[in-house]
Amino acid sequence: MNEIAIILTISLIIFSSPFVAKVLRLPTSVVEIILGTLCGAWGLLTHTALFELVAEFGFLYLMFLAGLEVDLKKIFAIDRTILKRGVLYIALLYILSFTITKSFEFSDVFIAIFPLISVGLIAALRKNYGKNHSWLTLSIAIGSLGEVVSIAVLTVLSAALEFGVGSDFARSIFILLLFLLMISFIFKVLQVVFWWNPELKTTLMPKIDNEEQDIRLSMALLFTFIAIMLYLHLEVAFGAFIAGIIIATFFEHKRSLPHKLEAFGFGFLVPIFFIFTGSSFKIEALFIEGMISSALLIAALMIFIRIAASFAFIKILSFKERILFALSHSMPLTLLVAIATIAFHTRVIDEFDYMAFILASILEVIVVMVLIKLIVKFSGRSAEAQ
Repeated sequence: MNEIAIILTISLIIFSSPFVAKVLRLPTSVVEIILGTLCGAWGLLTHTALFELVAEFGFLYLMFLAGLEVDLKKIFAIDRTILKRGVLYIALLYILSFTITKSFEFSDVFIAIFPLISVGLIAALRKNYGKNHSWLTLSIAIGSLGEVVSIAVLTVLSAALEFGVGSDFARSIFILLLFLLMISFIFKVLQVVFWWNPELKTTLMPKIDNEEQDIRLSMALLFTFIAIMLYLHLEVAFGAFIAGIIIATFFEHKRSLPHKLEAFGFGFLVPIFFIFTGSSFKIEALFIEGMISSALLIAALMIFIRIAASFAFIKILSFKERILFALSHSMPLTLLVAIATIAFHTRVIDEFDYMAFILASILEVIVVMVLIKLIVKFSGRSAEAQ
């Protein structure tokens, strides 16, 4: 009976979240987390094995979709000056993170958490504000690079937390480096193969496809890389992310594919991950002394270091555009939840910090979305007045 209640509750949340999101003017993912929290508090959602398994795959599918946002050809085609400033921006994030973590005497895991970048919600901004904003175009380009770095940090951190800094950790990093070299080699080979045999792309993913071959190949790649990462004992999310990059980089002719994959993911699997995340947050934690202030401090510091680091683009973006650029990178909801979950399960952070991170991830999205909307709206009125 308990599993029936869970299935019905999840179904209701998945269906109703978009309507609630429109009323509250919040991203659907935030609403799913909030509803998951409320239903968890009411006892409608408990963590059964099946619920956890589907939620875990929902997270992996989300990482796969994140990889779909990263076209390596476009990253390598970025102007060298902008690319250098992007690298400087990411470096500044980690330098500022290290400085703040040591100044506030936080756990060292905060050094990896504060600079996280995820392009998932940046794509939502592009849908809302269009593609004609220089800050948003640059945000996606640099954000893609930053997400690659963040996923790599997630993989290394996961190994460090699981094995500790010793021989097992060194072995895991060595395997990771070999894996990356192998992936680089595969990318080079695929570039050559597809250059000499461009028709091979349409053979693997026909333009007229009655058998959904594009979906089949995408899922085959996703599961293959998940299996490889499980065998190598590396972070599985990294494998899912690389599978998405391969699809985005080499099968750009299939323009409808990302939409089809996103429709399935955001319509079914990904919401279950967000609902599960919300149900992990105990609503009574809001009344724990210092919980809200800790979450606000984490959110404020994450936004601050991005605004400070955005001065790397001082000659490329105006002050307003740099603020918008920094804010757009201040919503690493999925990666923040992922690293917080890993750190909590390995007992690097306690339950209080875990709850604070979950709450901070929600507050960041709400605050950033509102701020961006106000700045864009105000700047639009100023332009009309002139």
